[in-house]
Amino acid sequence: MFTGIITDIGEVLAVEQQGDLRARIGTSYDVAGIDIGASIASDGVCLTVIATGTQPRNWYDVQISAETVSKTNIGATGWRPGKRLNLERALKVGDELGGHIVSGHVDGVARVIRVQPEGDSLRVTFRAPDELAKFIAPKGSVALNGTSLTVNEVSGTDFGINFIPHTQKATTWGEVAEGDLVNLEVDTMARYVARLRDWG
Repeated sequence: MFTGIITDIGEVLAVEQQGDLRARIGTSYDVAGIDIGASIASDGVCLTVIATGTQPRNWYDVQISAETVSKTNIGATGWRPGKRLNLERALKVGDELGGHIVSGHVDGVARVIRVQPEGDSLRVTFRAPDELAKFIAPKGSVALNGTSLTVNEVSGTDFGINFIPHTQKATTWGEVAEGDLVNLEVDTMARYVARLRDWG
């Protein structure tokens, strides 16, 4: 489990198809403290660490199944060397829950359809897949590329997010552009509410 509070910006160093896709991700995390088998959310995708190293910089390797590739922006845009990623290590008991509960299981891919400066902030409008739009509500939470965010407004399948300067600097959101495809995880509570409503 994760909180959606990004703690590092990593970089894809290498990608290789070995049956499953294998990626090497550069990080500023102390990899001596990362166990093999640990989970790290990489742009919101919960991935298992299978190797670590320190040369030429700190890195960890992950394997990515074809299913994960097909359901995320890994398949939609392809991870290539140089791509920057929002990283978060798994939540530990006693950690501060600054965002919301995030599983790292991406529900689908949303598209950026508008980026508009508002003062020092950025107002970004996303278009969600039809089947996920019903789970997104004003003032509700979503995770986009692993970042816990509050929804400002919703219109059909479109929803808006305001990115303050801190979020732009602490994550990859300062680089957002129209047409970008991003990993979307809807709030688990919204799923349960919708399920209870449908059941009734």
